[in-house]
Amino acid sequence: MSLSAKLKTLVSMMVLLYFTVSTTQTNPYQLVDAPNPPPHLNDGRWGEMIQVRIGPQENVYVYHRCFKVVLGDPLVAPGHSDGLTANCLGRWSGYPPILKFAPDGEFLAGFGAGLVGRPHGFNLDHEGNMWVTDVALIDNEMGAVVHKLNPRGELEMTLGQRGIVGQDERTFNRPASVIVAESGDIFIADGEGPNNRIMKYSSNGDYLMEWGTTGSGPGEFNTPHDLAMDSQGRLFVGDRGNNRIQIFDQDGTYIDEWTHFGRPSGIYINKFTDTLYSTDSTSNATNNPGIKRGIYIGNAQTGELQHFIPDPDLELAGQTRISGASGISSNHDDSIVYAADVAPWRLRKYITP
Repeated sequence: MSLSAKLKTLVSMMVLLYFTVSTTQTNPYQLVDAPNPPPHLNDGRWGEMIQVRIGPQENVYVYHRCFKVVLGDPLVAPGHSDGLTANCLGRWSGYPPILKFAPDGEFLAGFGAGLVGRPHGFNLDHEGNMWVTDVALIDNEMGAVVHKLNPRGELEMTLGQRGIVGQDERTFNRPASVIVAESGDIFIADGEGPNNRIMKYSSNGDYLMEWGTTGSGPGEFNTPHDLAMDSQGRLFVGDRGNNRIQIFDQDGTYIDEWTHFGRPSGIYINKFTDTLYSTDSTSNATNNPGIKRGIYIGNAQTGELQHFIPDPDLELAGQTRISGASGISSNHDDSIVYAADVAPWRLRKYITP
């Protein structure tokens, strides 16, 4: 390792230590009641949730695995799903994987019933279109694709080939996340499978470029799990397997990496305030030791870590593969934060007093 690389590593470790010790204990957020499904959907009870987003009109969208949970794994804490096998198949296919709520929690609509096999990534663009990824693999039928739904829930575009995995311009393996820039360009993290790459398409679905391969160096990935974009249009990649967030411009040029926002399962940036939310749901004593599960909150421009919301099941971190939130979002002024929990199958809502 060169001297400059050693110095960079030392500085990163010092920054991580400073932020972890000095600032992550601040938690000004208060937990309040969150929306629940209406009684006609699973008796008003949640199943596994994977993502939550707040839309342009402050409506709340939850992307979930059709109320299914898988309990009974001897390696998972009682009452927690395994986080691995819930889906929207079989009798669960009749449920909508996207639920929309008004800001006051009133249920408004459900979308996408029968469209996806295993929900994973979800985002909203500036026009209110819904973008979802499906990591199921059913040959020539379902999964390994990204869908665009208009605000009415009608399917308008599919990227990839249903049920067919690959690593070329027209196929994905298991696309983990999707985000759309103000220009309309589409970015996809093809990262739940072995591809470990970021792909870029035009607004009409034409392939433009890609970058990344498996590894731990700059521009390399180990499970790029979620995507966010700041007010400058920089692309943030939650590189979960490498315990870091990597930052790029929209042409794939590497800018920086931050290792003091936990092991990111989900990331979100409020473009009005450039507040960065990163949720760690998988760290424990053997997997990324020394780092706590929870929601890390900071400044997307400076990287300053400001607040930390601990995982409600932090004491069970050694007994669960995944607990806390995999999905995260805030409203326009950061006064409300939503967290979508996978294995504990619950939606959390926080407010600032």
